[in-house]
Amino acid sequence: MQHSEWIEKHHEKICPNGLVLDLACGAGRNSVFLLGKGFRVLAVDIDVLKLQEFQRHKNLLLIQADLEGGLWPFAEKVFDAIVVTNYLWRPLFPKIAFSLKTEGVVLYETFASGNEKYGRPKNPDFLLQPGELPKQFDGFSVLDYYHGEVKTPKPAVKQAIAAKRVV
Repeated sequence: MQHSEWIEKHHEKICPNGLVLDLACGAGRNSVFLLGKGFRVLAVDIDVLKLQEFQRHKNLLLIQADLEGGLWPFAEKVFDAIVVTNYLWRPLFPKIAFSLKTEGVVLYETFASGNEKYGRPKNPDFLLQPGELPKQFDGFSVLDYYHGEVKTPKPAVKQAIAAKRVV
């Protein structure tokens, strides 16, 4: 599967050779893209088996973790960037903010209200409300924000933010 266009558009905002946390990385499409751009990547998901073919890459570390039911595995670590695509678990927002270095960048993109007409997810618990991402990253410098329909990789309603931690 193709990496996120949002991540491609904004990856240059990340510190060169920086350490990136790819949260809920799935099959690793964004991790692989970021590795190709010279970043060090810590990829985390409840199931990292799909990433096993990349585990020998010197700049990739795989972590298996239950982000919704377990403890935050990164309490002692800070990152140059955190990327999240197609995943929403609201209790993680403060942890994401806490785990970024000053001047660190969050690149977050997921489904938003209005996506119901296109398919899953339809449950409002898994859809961002208008303006929700900027509110969740209050105090960050918003570099770019989007809420609306996208056509690729398939039609959906998404919300996305690129923001820098300034405090």
